[in-house]
Amino acid sequence: MSKSPDPRPDRRPARPDNRPATPRGTAARPSPRPAGKPARKPDGPVGPGPQPRLDRLRAKPSSKPMGRPGRKPEPRRPSKPVVPAARPLNLDFTALAPLPPGTDFTDLAAGLGIEFEPGDVERLGLYLAILLDATTTMNLTSLRDPDEAWTRHVFDSLTLLPMLGELPEGSTVLDVGSGGGLPGIPLACAMPHLKFTLLEATAKKAEFLRAAVARLALPNVAVVFDRAERLAHDRGVKTNGPAGFGRAGGHREAYDAVVARAVGRLATLAELVVPFAKVRAGDNPAGMILLIKGQAAADELAEAAPALHQLKAVHVETIDTPTGRVVILEKHSATPKLYPRRDGEPKRAPLGVGKRESRSDGAPKDGATESSSENPSES
Repeated sequence: MSKSPDPRPDRRPARPDNRPATPRGTAARPSPRPAGKPARKPDGPVGPGPQPRLDRLRAKPSSKPMGRPGRKPEPRRPSKPVVPAARPLNLDFTALAPLPPGTDFTDLAAGLGIEFEPGDVERLGLYLAILLDATTTMNLTSLRDPDEAWTRHVFDSLTLLPMLGELPEGSTVLDVGSGGGLPGIPLACAMPHLKFTLLEATAKKAEFLRAAVARLALPNVAVVFDRAERLAHDRGVKTNGPAGFGRAGGHREAYDAVVARAVGRLATLAELVVPFAKVRAGDNPAGMILLIKGQAAADELAEAAPALHQLKAVHVETIDTPTGRVVILEKHSATPKLYPRRDGEPKRAPLGVGKRESRSDGAPKDGATESSSENPSES
């Protein structure tokens, strides 16, 4: 059946080149052009009406923020500052000579009744020279004057000698948060018959302690790189010997004395040091805990009373010294297995202290006047 033509008239306008329009229903054919000749671009506008110039077109900035609708744009983060490269650690102390003691140190030591063996003062002076020299490349102490360091570092550490003098030969002493070696190294120099362990949680400082102990030739000192929260749960290995069942190695309830200097407020510090002290058992005395504090020791003791109760420790005595105070604690029963809590928890939430009170720890880092909230030797 043949298709009837479309009766509707063709009202499309004539083409600009006066060529007849293509009938409806038929495909437009391209105009023939000579072979090899490219198509010519039109000189005038492509479509009807005036056309804008392309060089005047500019993208208008959008007033709406980018991203999801209804969501506030995130503030632009500032670029990170360029951190200068850290200076390499200088742990070669072979060329250092001992620093001579000051007059104040000699008078204070004589007043406390401290008698040194031959070579002890020279070894203490060498340790002080090592400490001040290493401070140029790492944060160990804020003191730079040797005479002041003799008094506020060395003598302040030796104020524990009268208490530790009661321990028999071969007793073990743990220095928690040793930092630059205070008070552990001065005590080890003056008491070679005791075994000292320096506990430090910062890798650089632990490396310094090992180098200083090697330079001072102290065979009675060992350095442990770990956190007190973890090491205090090390109970060693179970053994079955002639005396019965027991444990070998380990650090929990294994030390005759635990010392610390300017590690933090007593409510926080007690949870870190009490678990290391031995428990009174029969004729064996309880472990002794000696904490070098400042003039605020009484206030810290009142604040730490709930913590001492939970840790099964008691306050025995507070002794005044020319540079501060020494708080003496004893542990008459085993510390609950829960303590110390996980890393950082004793400082974030001290036992028995509210959140607001625990955050108001504004004590300066000065072991001779106030207790510190961080490292014991940064003073």
